[in-house]
Amino acid sequence: MQKLNQSFVSEFILLGFSLDPRTTPLLFWIFLMIYLLIILGNGLITILVCLDSHLHTPMYFFIGILSMLDLGYTTTTVPQMLAHLASQEKTISFSSCVAQMYIFLVLGVTESWLFAMMSIDRYVAICHPLRYKVIMSPWLCGVMVIFCGLWGVISALVYTVFAMRLPYCGPNKINHFFCEVPAVLKLACADTSLNDRVDFILGFSVILIPLSLILIIYVNIFITILKIRSAQGRLKAFSTCASHITVVTMFCVPAMVMYMKPGSKASPEEDKKLALFYNVISAFLNPIIYSLRNKDVKRAFLKVTGGKVTE
Repeated sequence: MQKLNQSFVSEFILLGFSLDPRTTPLLFWIFLMIYLLIILGNGLITILVCLDSHLHTPMYFFIGILSMLDLGYTTTTVPQMLAHLASQEKTISFSSCVAQMYIFLVLGVTESWLFAMMSIDRYVAICHPLRYKVIMSPWLCGVMVIFCGLWGVISALVYTVFAMRLPYCGPNKINHFFCEVPAVLKLACADTSLNDRVDFILGFSVILIPLSLILIIYVNIFITILKIRSAQGRLKAFSTCASHITVVTMFCVPAMVMYMKPGSKASPEEDKKLALFYNVISAFLNPIIYSLRNKDVKRAFLKVTGGKVTE
C-alpha cells in the first residue's frame, strides 16, 4: 500500500505570483501590454533585418537572431502566465511542463552563447576594421549561430533529463509562473544534490564561459578604443559596446544567480523576480537598447513603410 500511495503526479499546479487577488487584473494587463510590445519590437527588428539590404551585415544578422530568440523565449512562458492570471485553472500536464522546461532552456542557453558571438563580432569590427568583412563572412556567422543552437539543444537536454529522471509523487504545486528547473526540483521525492552539482557544472559552460569570453574580448576592445585619436570615434565605439554590455548584464547575471546557486538556498519569490528579469524584461528592453534608437534601423523602417528617408 505504501508503494501504491507514492504514485507519480500527472500534472502540476503553477502558483504564479503571491499577490492580493484584487491586483491580479492589473498584473494581467501590465504583462499583456509588455508581451505585445515584445512581439512588436522584436518582430519589427526581425522583419527589417530580413527586408532591408543595408541591414544585411553580421551585426544586424546577430541582432535579428537575438530578436527571434527573445520572441520564442517569452512565448514559451508568458501566454501561459497570462492564461493563469485570467482564470482559476492553473494546472499544466507533466508532459507540457517537460516540454516548456526544455524549449525555455534551449532558447536561453542559445541566447547566452549568442551574446559571446556578438562580442566577437564587435571585437573584429573595432580592432580589425579593414578585415571585418573578410573575417566575418556569412559562412562564419552561420557556423557561429549553429554552434550556439547545438550547445543550447545539448545543454537543455542534460538539464531536463537530470531534472525529470527524479520521482515526483506529490505535492504538485510549483511556486513559480512556469516550469523552471530550480522550482520543479523542489518537488522531487528524492535527493537533488546530484542535480545541484550538475546544474553548477553546466552553469560554467552555458553562463560563466560565455561571460568570461565576453569580458576578455571587451578588455581588448577597450584597449583599442583608448588608442583611437578621434574623440567622436571613441564615443561611437563606446556607445556600441555599452549597448551590448547592458543587454548581456540584464540577461546573464540574473540567470547565473538562478542556476548556479544550490537549491537549498533558493527563495521562490526572489527566483520569480530573477526569472521575470531575464525572461520578460530583457526581451522587452533589447529592441530599445540595441536597435530602435539606431539610425540604420530607423532608416530601414521608413524605407519599408514608404516614409521619407533622410540621409
